[in-house]
Amino acid sequence: MDLSNFTTLQNLEAAFGGESMANRKYLFFAEVARKLGFTDLAKLFKETAEQETEHAFAHFVLLHPELAINDPSALTDEQKREIVSRCLSLAIEGETYEYTTMYPEFASAAQRDRDNSAAEEFLKQAKESTDHANTFREAAHRFGLLKFIENYHADRYAEALEVLNGGQAATRVAGDDPKTRKWICRQCSMIYDPVAGDPDSGIAPGTPFEEIPDDWKCPICGASKKTFKPLEEKVAA
Repeated sequence: MDLSNFTTLQNLEAAFGGESMANRKYLFFAEVARKLGFTDLAKLFKETAEQETEHAFAHFVLLHPELAINDPSALTDEQKREIVSRCLSLAIEGETYEYTTMYPEFASAAQRDRDNSAAEEFLKQAKESTDHANTFREAAHRFGLLKFIENYHADRYAEALEVLNGGQAATRVAGDDPKTRKWICRQCSMIYDPVAGDPDSGIAPGTPFEEIPDDWKCPICGASKKTFKPLEEKVAA
């Protein structure tokens, strides 16, 4: 679908928002009806909410065709990671907008209107959106790290297969330069690269492993710094 037409793009976004809102509204109505004993009405509201969800999903796929999945089995592991990474990026973007712009502006307006209850609710939601955004960022960070771990595992398995078939094991040595020497977690295989650092944990790029604070933890499994050992990498032929 051509999304270069700004009007159509706006209409799709509005339709997605409307269907999403209808879903949550009908679920709220279903809960009200259930509490009041109107079980048939509660069921009707819930069924309609599920239908509105399908409508919203259809709109969202048009807005983000890169997330459309027709045959998961036909996707490579890298393609799967790219799709999930995109989902995380969109989640971070949405939550960040909520806590940096939307809820603070709503809270300010409520305070000007002297509606303290609304202001408190908006500030509470801003805090929750902050927590959600941070959680998604951590997930994205871990997901990115896992890619390198899987590459490392795949490389070792390929080498093992080569040796099994009569080949020679590759020569591996740890680097001599602390500025570029990588370290690997013996518990989960997370690889610390001093060039990249670990910004999400407060470790700036360019920080040698030896200079990381002793209380630093593996961002994947939470293992202590002493669990890491120098990574032995293949020697170029």
